[in-house]
Amino acid sequence: MPARFPPVRSPEELTRLVSEVGFLPFFRNVIPGFSIEECCPPELWFSDTLDGPWEWKGPVARTRTCVYGKLFANKAGFVSREWFPDLANTRRDGYDFDARFDDGLASLKDRDVFDTVAERGEILSKELRQLCGVTKGFDTVITRLQMQCYVSVADFVYMRDKHGRQYGWGVAKYSTPEALLGEDHVRSAYPRDPKESFARILSHLHTVLPDAGERELLKVIK
Repeated sequence: MPARFPPVRSPEELTRLVSEVGFLPFFRNVIPGFSIEECCPPELWFSDTLDGPWEWKGPVARTRTCVYGKLFANKAGFVSREWFPDLANTRRDGYDFDARFDDGLASLKDRDVFDTVAERGEILSKELRQLCGVTKGFDTVITRLQMQCYVSVADFVYMRDKHGRQYGWGVAKYSTPEALLGEDHVRSAYPRDPKESFARILSHLHTVLPDAGERELLKVIK
């Protein structure tokens, strides 16, 4: 039986839903109903007159009540402020980025991209590419850093025509979760063993998605 969330028709409703369920992938996945794609009415997707999920990503991320990025099996979605510390503790596995690099668990490209994001506070993806000189493999690096919870999307910036109307796809502006939510909050689950944090997440998801099997949950959140 698919998850049954209320229909989402505005960024405010999306923000509330993310806060309520804690984890919400953007696209449909192996768990029926567990996505923004399935919560939003079809007429709000790619409408010429109405804003929809693509346009809401930036406003919802700017609320700082959740984190947006590629957090679900290399796919995009939101994690609430409440649950992000346990996810970060799980994914980082006890490592701040510098310690991960020192132990040989991160590449030079990863370090250059992370350090540039951390130093700038917020930076557009195209500028990040240029400063780091990463042309080949950039998408792989930035996705890995998001999945490891070291980098997230702070906002999206749109180009505007001479009439001030935005057009095209939004350009991601990256930051660190610490810069967006505060270092103390993001690292508040560090006293727990990463396995305990993951057990907490799975227990919560079993409550939110009682019909989802363990295998399906692991595919989405592992």
